[in-house]
Amino acid sequence: MSRVRHVIVPCVLASCVAPGAPADAWVRYDGREGPGRGKSIVLISGDEEYRSEELMPQLGKILSQRHGFGCTVLFAVDPETGEINPDYLHNIPGLEALAKADLMILSVRFRDLPPAQMKWIDEYLKSGRPVIGIRPTIAGFVIRKHKEYAHYDWHYRGPEKGWHGGFGQAVLGQTWIAHHGKHRGQSTRGLIVPAAKDHPILRGVLDGEIWGATDVYRTPQPVPADWTPLVLGQVLDRGQQRPADRFFGLRPDDPVTEETKKNDPMMPIVWLRPYQIPGGKPGTALNSTIGASTDFENAALRRLIVNASYHLLGLDAPAEADVDIVGAFKPTAYGFRSYVKGVKPGDHALEQTGATPAED
Repeated sequence: MSRVRHVIVPCVLASCVAPGAPADAWVRYDGREGPGRGKSIVLISGDEEYRSEELMPQLGKILSQRHGFGCTVLFAVDPETGEINPDYLHNIPGLEALAKADLMILSVRFRDLPPAQMKWIDEYLKSGRPVIGIRPTIAGFVIRKHKEYAHYDWHYRGPEKGWHGGFGQAVLGQTWIAHHGKHRGQSTRGLIVPAAKDHPILRGVLDGEIWGATDVYRTPQPVPADWTPLVLGQVLDRGQQRPADRFFGLRPDDPVTEETKKNDPMMPIVWLRPYQIPGGKPGTALNSTIGASTDFENAALRRLIVNASYHLLGLDAPAEADVDIVGAFKPTAYGFRSYVKGVKPGDHALEQTGATPAED
């Protein structure tokens, strides 16, 4: 990913800067002409392992430049340096953009945000507006330092009714359970649930086309009654010995594992469900447990999330949504302490990453 550090592009960022906030605390992609024109999406990154700080800017570019949605991308930012630091758990500036958002997309884990930031997420959820959760978001919050929103913690078992299991359970339908596939040793092929093959979120997505080098997460069995499973995760073994790479030697044509229990039953990896947090209005959430930044090099997975954005916003998904990469995108292999240091949110502006708002 090409970067020009410490350069801010006012025409891209100015529309989302709040009074008193640093001009480069987040990045805004204004929507081009398209079906999403006039709709606002806030994409929130912040996890230590799966490189959501690389995924979310690219997803925001695709949604804005290919489909017309206005997109604001937020990051975990070290307040002392202004740099993106996923290991800093206590700051995601710009969450006030949720006040006017039509859709919230999160790829976060173990965040412990101050009440002044958490309130924007809480108010958004109480409004019943739609949510998309990606990969680690089922364990999105670990509330240790800031206790006002302790019920958002991924293993909350306190007195607040409707919050056992925290944000993940209350909104996405499950909290963290365990790895089902072998982490970095088995990958995931997405098989479409037969009953969902005509669902608009799967429009233009072929059975078996989704693949990621991340493993399948365990989900509740039997599948909860309020879920609508869309995609199942088929566990694949690593094939012949290969050199290490960004995909840990895993490939989409690797063999199906012979470990019977890994695929019988298969775990859902994408599902829809209704949600309603205590004191809030009813809404709809989509959760995808596949979704490291490298997984989004798979066009079918990008198409599914784009389709889901249309669907949750009450729009008709295209027959085959344009999900071509905007600018440069070669994400880092997932792993702890592997994020690229010295990057500021403004470095993800279109002009800084080999793309322009006028790009075809």
